[in-house]
Amino acid sequence: MKVVLIVLLAVVVGLFVVVEIGLRSLFGFGNPLIYIGDEQIGYLLAPNQHTRRFGNRIEINEYSMRGNPLKKTPAPSGLRVLLLGDSIANGGWWTDQTNTISTMMMRSLASSTSNYQEVEVLNASANSWGPRNELAYLEKFSNFNAQAVVLLINTDDLFATAPTSLPVGRDRNYPDSKPPLALVEVWQRYILKQQPIPEMKAVQNEPGDRVGINLEAIAKIQALTRQSNSQFLLVITPLLREIGEPGPRDYEIIARQRLNDFTKAQQINYIDFLPIFNSTSNPQASYHDHIHLNLQGNTFVSEVMERSLLEILKDVPLPQS
Repeated sequence: MKVVLIVLLAVVVGLFVVVEIGLRSLFGFGNPLIYIGDEQIGYLLAPNQHTRRFGNRIEINEYSMRGNPLKKTPAPSGLRVLLLGDSIANGGWWTDQTNTISTMMMRSLASSTSNYQEVEVLNASANSWGPRNELAYLEKFSNFNAQAVVLLINTDDLFATAPTSLPVGRDRNYPDSKPPLALVEVWQRYILKQQPIPEMKAVQNEPGDRVGINLEAIAKIQALTRQSNSQFLLVITPLLREIGEPGPRDYEIIARQRLNDFTKAQQINYIDFLPIFNSTSNPQASYHDHIHLNLQGNTFVSEVMERSLLEILKDVPLPQS
């Protein structure tokens, strides 16, 4: 009987070890990206992280950017672009480091122009950031002496609420520490019911003209960019349901028109991908889900953004070596 129990225990332990190793090696469970709270920005990806999730490599540098370590001052005769955004710019767990919009732009810009000895596209982004988070990041870290700043938003960002650190360590999508086991993360993320954060109700019910507040944040990003003699490009991508018929909802049409009028009044270089996607065949194939882009979508968006950047930068004096 003892022998049977020992064998059974050994089988259970062995199975546990195999499952744990499999979850870690195949899916990256047990090593999620962790977040830190910030009084102004709300939250950031914790600096100096690297992991693989579902086979996709993710690197976070010392400035909480998705990317490699960098020098705060760009190389002489180099081009540096700062991309600010949310999960669309970040790419999330479903996007390998080589396939983010920023990395694709960096590769393409390096091959399409011989004016610069080095090309960098920095990626300062995090899930669910809105214009006020991105403004706070820019105010805290500066634009890293970038010649151009690109703000990539989506339609939902026009209604984004004020920055808050409430989700950090309390929402399973914003952990502040590593789980002891991969099995623990699977349990917490997919099986255990997410407990609501009572204080978030006040954040989500923020009063006032939220669209106007976010447009004001964009105007401040533009002003900071101009103060540093950098070029500014604003880009908006649509939700999947906005493409085709019936198109955006009434409140989104109003917000989008306000944004369009705002960019004209502020003389902002602006790309709206809704009409661009509507003019292409099968734009739905560019989406990973209802809001995020897949590899095809990232490729398409990065190419359009690159053409605009090159047009904007053509009148900018070349850096001296």
